[in-house]
Amino acid sequence: MMAAMATTPPADPFTAEAVDGRLGGNAASVRATAHALARVDSAAAVMLVEGISDQIALETAARCRGRDLEADRVVILPIGGAHAIGRFLTRLAPLDTRPRLVGLCDVREEEVFRRGLQQSGLGSPRTRAEMERLGFGVCVDDLEDELIRALGARRVEALFDAHGDLRVFRSFQSQPAWRDRGLEAQLWRFLRSSSRRNLRYARLLVEATVARDTLPRPLDALLAAV
Repeated sequence: MMAAMATTPPADPFTAEAVDGRLGGNAASVRATAHALARVDSAAAVMLVEGISDQIALETAARCRGRDLEADRVVILPIGGAHAIGRFLTRLAPLDTRPRLVGLCDVREEEVFRRGLQQSGLGSPRTRAEMERLGFGVCVDDLEDELIRALGARRVEALFDAHGDLRVFRSFQSQPAWRDRGLEAQLWRFLRSSSRRNLRYARLLVEATVARDTLPRPLDALLAAV
């Protein structure tokens, strides 16, 4: 059994409320976006991410690496879905003292982010490597998939066990629609089937990957970019 790790709450008050279930994911995301936008004018860098689970993952990775994003004037801005990227880039790019703009998306939204960068005049990346050089990482297939592969399926099960979710996961595995699927696919769907669980494990999985020095490259590169 994997021992439960000592954790500290996310720095942003709205992500903290989302992780412990005091505030629904959508409400937390809306409030976190407003909170971030109020700080972008004085930011040195802004990380544009699709949603609050990405924000929690990056906050956690930074904290585990000893980074103080607030002291570094780095703002994580959840934009409420990839298709909003053009609007946010257009809004932020013309600022007189424009912060460094970086971001993170899922692979299925890569083209949406690429078009947003081009339309806002920030670059015309043709490849994923060019996206990364501009500071925009791509998760394959998404954040949860990256974290499952980085930690390993059996260690994710051990993490479920350590935090009291293994019995529920075993019940999920027995469902007719999922019993014949591979373990990684089952883990992915179980994480995604509850917004509260998804947000909680965004933190727990990142903590575990940092402890093993296997933080997924898109998260690692994004932190390095700021």
